[in-house]
Amino acid sequence: MTEFELIKGCVKQNTSYQRMLFEQYAGKFMTVCLRYANDAMEAEDMLQEGFIRIFNNIHQFKFEGSFEGWMRRIVVNVALKHLQKKKLQFSEIKENHADTPAIQAYAYNHLGEEEILKLINQLPEGYKIVFNLNVIEGYSHEEIAKLLNIQPSTSRSQLVKARKMLQQQILQLQKIAV
Repeated sequence: MTEFELIKGCVKQNTSYQRMLFEQYAGKFMTVCLRYANDAMEAEDMLQEGFIRIFNNIHQFKFEGSFEGWMRRIVVNVALKHLQKKKLQFSEIKENHADTPAIQAYAYNHLGEEEILKLINQLPEGYKIVFNLNVIEGYSHEEIAKLLNIQPSTSRSQLVKARKMLQQQILQLQKIAV
């Protein structure tokens, strides 16, 4: 079955086509939701609401650009709205080290994807969200500012601090491993 046929079946609200679409993309989008959620249950709620929005708005997809990208944008927006309901805070974290040493390339080689995702999830909520939106999803600071109702400069500073904190965490893990 082609993507076009799958979309057209979903537009007609055919549940078997909707089930196929869900089964094809739920794993990918659950990973997206887990990056924004505090736990798996919260991520599942985001995923479910995301697919409800996808199915309710699939008739608006114009077959221009990536269908997966269109759906991902909906899922990310649902996750952000979910977080905004919880009164998202962008806090300033006091740093222990004035200058963080540049991370050595070999430190990354010892970390797997799962370990890096765990480190990202340990970041303060504002840092984590801006990091995910910019580094992983590819949003600009201006787009992030609009999505989160903050200034672009706040997005930039949150990203810089998130990267510094991740570097410190990676360096700590490297010290433990050596």
